[in-house]
Amino acid sequence: MAGERKPTRDGFGEGLLELGKTHPNVVALSGDLEDSARAIWFKKAYPNRFFSVGIAEQDMIGTAAGLALVGKIPYACSFSQFVTGKTLEQLRMAVCYQRLNVKIAGSHGGLSVGADGATAEALEELAHMRALPHMTVLVPCDALEAKKATLASADYPGPVFLRLGRSPVPIITKPSDAYEIGRIIRLRDGDDVTLIACGSLVASALDAAERLAKEDIQARVLNAHTIKPLDTSALIEAARETGALVTAEEHTVLGGLGGAVAEVVVQQHPVPMRFVGVQDCFGTSGDPADLLKAFHLMPEDIVRAAKDVLRLKQSARGSWLEAR
Repeated sequence: MAGERKPTRDGFGEGLLELGKTHPNVVALSGDLEDSARAIWFKKAYPNRFFSVGIAEQDMIGTAAGLALVGKIPYACSFSQFVTGKTLEQLRMAVCYQRLNVKIAGSHGGLSVGADGATAEALEELAHMRALPHMTVLVPCDALEAKKATLASADYPGPVFLRLGRSPVPIITKPSDAYEIGRIIRLRDGDDVTLIACGSLVASALDAAERLAKEDIQARVLNAHTIKPLDTSALIEAARETGALVTAEEHTVLGGLGGAVAEVVVQQHPVPMRFVGVQDCFGTSGDPADLLKAFHLMPEDIVRAAKDVLRLKQSARGSWLEAR
């Protein structure tokens, strides 16, 4: 997809810097990775409101919880794998159990971390975070939306997790576009199949929809920037009106966006579904573009899944007609 490209972590850094001006109670913490998470910009502007805890992520979350208890709005930042994987106990008991107003920014989410390899590639954190009671989970699709999500999170009560990326992704939204936590955004109309994506794969879903249109297949595209709370009404509407769904995410297919959508649809309006994502495996080191291709997260993979689910839809319709 042509056009400007920018990492979503940059949008977070810009949003955090703006919050420093508008929200005097906002503070930031980092586990020695403020440059990578773009919290460095806040640190330079507001050094007295920034806390470096070193490579001690569990301590960072405990400190953030303490700051929240005295009225601050702390943003704790690190690699997504470190700020969720190493700190699950602290997030569960210190933050979520007390429903504290702590915001977690996980940069370098997904395969597109690239050369840092499997140990730094967070592919399971959406499943971890959405399973925690009271945790809100946001996955912005581009840098503009990441800035809006950051700004919105400050006034959204309770724990919030923002998943951010290292690699540049296409800017597909506009500054004037409305953003609301918990509300799916329809980016393209279509009645044949619905493509539901989050993060970097929203642009890929739009690309896939354009390819499908050339074959006279009209795909609806939904930007599910909020994994929790999920916009159930938009999902049920899509299931009823298109009768076939494909989810796409730079995350394991276990417990992320696909699982969240399936949990809603199977109870409200079951339809054929397919899941584009990382299978039950770890990532590996490599160029981000090569990794997305190797792990089948490309627009052509979404196209293939859409055609597959359409065949299931047509088969189910034929069986229903025969039964009548």
